[in-house]
Amino acid sequence: MKSAIAALVGLILGTTTAAHAFELKFSSSTPNTEVNEALERGSLLVPLADDAEATGQDILAAAQAEYGRLVGTLYDQGYFAPVINIRLDGREAAEISPLARITRVGRVDIRVVTGPLFQFGQTNIGPLAPDTELPPSFTTGQRATTGAIRDAVDASVDAWRDVGFAKAAPGRQQITARHDANRLNVDIGVDTGPRLRFGELIITGNERVRTDRIRDIAGLPTGQVFDPAELNKATIRLRRTGAFNVAALSEAEAIGPSDTLPINLQIVEEKPRRFGFGADISTTEGLGLEAFWLHRNLFGGAERLRVEGEIDGIGGDSGGADFRLGARFTRPATFNEDTDFFALTEIERLDQESFSADRFRIEAGIRRFASDEREYTLALGLQHARTEDAFGEREFTVFTAPATAEFDYRDSELDARNGYYAFISLMPFLAIEGTDNGLRSFADVRFYRPLGERLTFAMRGQVGSVAGPALADTPTDFLFYSGGGGTVRGQEFQDLGITLDSGEEIGGRSFLGVQGELRLKTTDSLSLVGFYDAGYIGEEAFPNASDGEWHSGAGLGVRYDTGIGPIRFDVGIPVSGPGDNSGFEIYIGIGQAF
Repeated sequence: MKSAIAALVGLILGTTTAAHAFELKFSSSTPNTEVNEALERGSLLVPLADDAEATGQDILAAAQAEYGRLVGTLYDQGYFAPVINIRLDGREAAEISPLARITRVGRVDIRVVTGPLFQFGQTNIGPLAPDTELPPSFTTGQRATTGAIRDAVDASVDAWRDVGFAKAAPGRQQITARHDANRLNVDIGVDTGPRLRFGELIITGNERVRTDRIRDIAGLPTGQVFDPAELNKATIRLRRTGAFNVAALSEAEAIGPSDTLPINLQIVEEKPRRFGFGADISTTEGLGLEAFWLHRNLFGGAERLRVEGEIDGIGGDSGGADFRLGARFTRPATFNEDTDFFALTEIERLDQESFSADRFRIEAGIRRFASDEREYTLALGLQHARTEDAFGEREFTVFTAPATAEFDYRDSELDARNGYYAFISLMPFLAIEGTDNGLRSFADVRFYRPLGERLTFAMRGQVGSVAGPALADTPTDFLFYSGGGGTVRGQEFQDLGITLDSGEEIGGRSFLGVQGELRLKTTDSLSLVGFYDAGYIGEEAFPNASDGEWHSGAGLGVRYDTGIGPIRFDVGIPVSGPGDNSGFEIYIGIGQAF
């Protein structure tokens, strides 16, 4: 109460100071900043000094627990002969009875004498599984720390678990400090237990999703040698269905018959239905609206049905309004645990400056998750379009066999600083009406490299081609344009195409795009970006300087990091090309441009 009154008086008089529980003095015999910072981080008394509500009993309890915390911190830094004194108003805290009535503490002195730094002497841990890699820090002559010992124990146990010994655990432990030589000798045994195989998968908590389907989706290899990586894979498979809020796998405590290890799976299901909506706005494409309805468990086997619709281009400068309505059905673990079946249908109306199209397509195929970084799809489909462009009104019907491959080795999807990403699409098509047989291909490759702690270089390359039919016979929506946020910033949306003898614009059969960025992190939240983009559109299936044109744009941007991804604001201006090289374009979004 007194401290509260004093704070109030100070506020009125304009002389407020931070209230403290006691005066704290901390001294250490080592000038090593890293060690002293670790001691302060591990301390109970350091943060308590700023707690004006702390009582004498609170301070005494913290002080008596402080010895063990500081000793543990010093052991982890390689000091195994420390001397620690903690005095409360001149009295050693360890000598004060825990039952003593301490009403007030005015001063706390913490004095740490670290003693000599110890190094590892003899180090032994075993038996070791084949190809076990112990950390280099656990070696004779290295600084002796408890962290290095823990890392070595973890590495040896994990290596045994990786080859099927699921119950491997530390056994005998003999750690001896030789104070005459400042050496720490370590001898630790590992109890491997028997080699185990996956036993029964015991599923609890599911209400609407059938148990047999959960077992199929998890894909746990019952009867095979235990491997902890398989538990992680099963968790990922269950979560990517979207049907489960929680899917927690754990190993049974007791070993089952015939050296099998039962696995427990605790399920908490998501609500089966969900709907949502959103909006976006662009200076060139205008207002966009979208909505969806989702069922996560359509037939009781975690089947997913998503129905969605969107309207784009309301009040924009890229033509009229575009409409799309689609539905997609997905059944996980259809052919095996890592292969999904999907079927989709879509109707769409496109009203662009250079063309308009009414499209319909149906498609069915498989999606293969080869690893956390690699994904493939293969499908069969039918597409029909009625278009109007520089070649007049036309109708196209094609049978398609699209295939894609995606490789994602970025360190972050929304704000990558290192790694690469690649997407490749090949779509052979068989003509039924209005065109010839052909192949549409597209590739998008992105590369990221840090240049120091705050600077990142990012580069993107895109290549597209339509081979087979002549330009006048190619389905309009298969052709390529350049310009806009996804290709060349600073240029207007789809500004570059092929100019016919009549002066009208049409898309090209070949496309090249290059985007480069330098991203400089100026503070923890803000970054500045400089970019240069270039794009090429050609009349032939492969780029040719005689029948294609380039354009380019450049600009500056700002990124604000929200913790889940940066908010992007870019301003681009045209640099070169056949169009109007004046004015500027603004781009706003979430995540980096690529």
